Amino acid sequence: MALFSQVGRYSNFGLLLMRAGLGAIMIMYGLPILTHSDQWADYGSAMSNLHVHFFPAFWGFMFALTETVGGLFLILGLWFRLVCLLLLFSFIVAAMTHFSKGQGIDKAAHALELCFAFAGLFFVGPGSYSVDRS
Repeated sequence: MALFSQVGRYSNFGLLLMRAGLGAIMIMYGLPILTHSDQWADYGSAMSNLHVHFFPAFWGFMFALTETVGGLFLILGLWFRLVCLLLLFSFIVAAMTHFSKGQGIDKAAHALELCFAFAGLFFVGPGSYSVDRS
């Protein structure tokens, strides 16, 4: 369609827009958890779905740190692919938690959507507008 023929020239801006939006959402998810240490064990207990039953507070802290600092790094494009892998892992665990509780696709859909977003971004890369572009 001729109307959208020039939009491809702005793919780096599109990646920046995705990074900024997803990064801001990750910070909004992670920061309240990161600042309330009493919730870390609850979130970390999700690792029991992978048969990891030790130090749930540590794993909850790591999830919150990954979402908060990872969200910031996602916006900046810093260590982009590593951050995408860490966030992908976090949301795989979140989706597994919903399924293990018998909640089904209705509750797991958001985590699964983010899994696909971070997996796709891992392969696409951060684009030209990033701190660590080469």
